Amino acid sequence: MSDPNGLIQPGRTAPGFTLPATPDGDLLGPQQFRGRPVVLAFYPADWSPVCGDQMSLYQSAAPVFAQYQAVVLGLSVDSIWSHRAFAESRGIEFPLLADFEPKGEVARSYGAYMSNGEAARALVVLDPAGKVTWSYLSPPDVNPGADGIFDALDQLAADRKVMAG
Repeated sequence: MSDPNGLIQPGRTAPGFTLPATPDGDLLGPQQFRGRPVVLAFYPADWSPVCGDQMSLYQSAAPVFAQYQAVVLGLSVDSIWSHRAFAESRGIEFPLLADFEPKGEVARSYGAYMSNGEAARALVVLDPAGKVTWSYLSPPDVNPGADGIFDALDQLAADRKVMAG
């Protein structure tokens, strides 16, 4: 469930899901990556300039995400075929998941769906157990960058060190 005021809030258990990741029918969801932090990057549309820049930024930051052992999953309501062409055109290697049918069902479950039929530009960081540790809703025309994500991943790493004692 999402917060009644919008995007899912920290402290909540993330809704599980599986969505198409390839035209071959491969399905992925955050629960497949338990034990690792997961970054869910909801975005409005594959071919918009802001979305292209945002997803390309996350691809260029792949080595930093790897340092945290974090998995990045991009999600929009576009089709898997659109995702494939978009990823190939931008050199994006992390999975882009198609929240296509039923349209926006996963985005809705996270409070990241807009009335115009697109996913909102929203970021959600899950801890290794699948709990939301950070979420951020960006204006649709603003690239939120990666600083907030890395701050959340830094906090997760610090919390794990404290727990390991």
